[in-house]
Amino acid sequence: MDQQDPKEEPIETVFRNGTVTVVGILLAFSLGFVTHWAANPVPWRLYDLFAVVPILAGIALQMRALSILLEISSLRRQVFERANRIFMFGLVLTACGVGLAILLDVFEMSARSTLPGR
Repeated sequence: MDQQDPKEEPIETVFRNGTVTVVGILLAFSLGFVTHWAANPVPWRLYDLFAVVPILAGIALQMRALSILLEISSLRRQVFERANRIFMFGLVLTACGVGLAILLDVFEMSARSTLPGR
């Protein structure tokens, strides 16, 4: 079981609450992007998985970070910093997936425009 170091300074609750708010808002944007993309009437292609997998993995990490931050133990600096690292990794992974999705769309549009008869 985790033992708290008595010399360890706890995280200020106001600071932790602000972090929870930021994580929640960015997670909502990530989920909104996936919802919007899934509702798009353009059919999905197999290569879309290259973008979907990092996006979904990143969202899962963001959700994990939020669940850690909502626990009372996140007032401990070590737990708080771990949750922040998980969140940042998830955010970067999601952003990479979104960037890849945009690149795939650009490549598809450019391939369509170079086809004969277009």
